[in-house]
Amino acid sequence: MLEKLKNHPFAVETFFKKSIVLTFAITKEELESLLPDCLELDTYDNKWAFIAVAMVETEKLRPKGFPEFMGNDFFLIGYRIFVKYKNPKGKIFRGLYILKSETNKKKMEFFGNIFTHYNYSTTDIIKKESKENTRFESLKSKFNFTYSDIRDEEISLPINSPFIDWKTAKKYAGPLPFTFTVKENEILIIEGVREKWNPKPIEIINYSFDFLKKFNFSDVKLANAFIIENIPYYWKKGKIEKWK
Repeated sequence: MLEKLKNHPFAVETFFKKSIVLTFAITKEELESLLPDCLELDTYDNKWAFIAVAMVETEKLRPKGFPEFMGNDFFLIGYRIFVKYKNPKGKIFRGLYILKSETNKKKMEFFGNIFTHYNYSTTDIIKKESKENTRFESLKSKFNFTYSDIRDEEISLPINSPFIDWKTAKKYAGPLPFTFTVKENEILIIEGVREKWNPKPIEIINYSFDFLKKFNFSDVKLANAFIIENIPYYWKKGKIEKWK
């Protein structure tokens, strides 16, 4: 019974005050071994695969349909691989495969680990805002990044990004609609629903993520970075499929 509770047994809604996603390009050969058999990498140019690092500032997160006053505000931090899943009927889903999930509050860790397979851990999140920049950092998780708050249509792609332009890069702007959890011969599919989804490019001034360093990837390139602000969002009840 407790294990079934982890399968997202009800829909959840929130308000994304801010969602910042940095996407890193890594050669596909180095990520393939991290995936279960039923998933494949969502690659670009048949060479690059991607890990998204998302920092999401949520407000009033609660079971869908519950009144707003029962919701809670959290930071959610996620490390996800861009993947594709082809179900037995031949339908292809683009989505994300979870590597690590963090939050800034024990309450979210507790309930998140009852109702999901995301294995949340609690960490510190420090947010520093200046006139032109915003910085997030965590001493416990050993990450930090700073981005410019100046919105400029002429922002350049990150140096060494494999993408040729922002239009192409936007196809790999997380979070994607689906998130997958794989267990034995079953796959749990969580669909996120959003409106007015228009990610804006941002300039990353500096960054460091200790979690990514632990994999000892030979080459990690910042491929893109986007921000989304002030939109409602909800996750549907989990759906389980047999994949073999």
